[in-house]
Amino acid sequence: MSHPPPVPVRGLHHFAWRCRDSEETRRFYEDLLGLPLVHVIKSDHVPSTGEYCPYVHIFFQMRDGSYIAFFDLGDDVAALPSPNTPAWVNHIALRVDSEADLLAAQARLQAAGVEVLGPTDHHIIESIYFFDPNGIRVELTTPTVPQAEMDAHALHARADLDAWTLRKAGLRAAGKAPHA
Repeated sequence: MSHPPPVPVRGLHHFAWRCRDSEETRRFYEDLLGLPLVHVIKSDHVPSTGEYCPYVHIFFQMRDGSYIAFFDLGDDVAALPSPNTPAWVNHIALRVDSEADLLAAQARLQAAGVEVLGPTDHHIIESIYFFDPNGIRVELTTPTVPQAEMDAHALHARADLDAWTLRKAGLRAAGKAPHA
């Protein structure tokens, strides 16, 4: 059976998380990181399900037109981390223009009392890591290689994933998978 081709996904519109306090979150993303608050939705009912749950949904815009968004459910509770996932795994990575911008952001965050890890060299990008007031891990990153190098990586990405799938099966069979 043939399926129609996938519709083109043009980019990220927004990624949303729960926040403990919308004003605390606004201060962090707008005042500290410089992402303007551009939209607020207030409702007592969830549009997709109809359930009663008073909330505010806040949107911060990035320069490419995409957003990071949060739901404040009014109960001063942040989303819990996943109990089966290390804290470094789930995060959002936001791109900055240069290594100089990355270092400037690091200095600004540290001056505000935010603990920052890095810079970390990932061989194709350089990154810093920190947690927002909700316990969400945020990465600021900048490319450090030309696009041609990234294009070369794309040529063997599927083969690299296939090799990992085989290795993972071997690790599991040998009882050596760290999170089996």
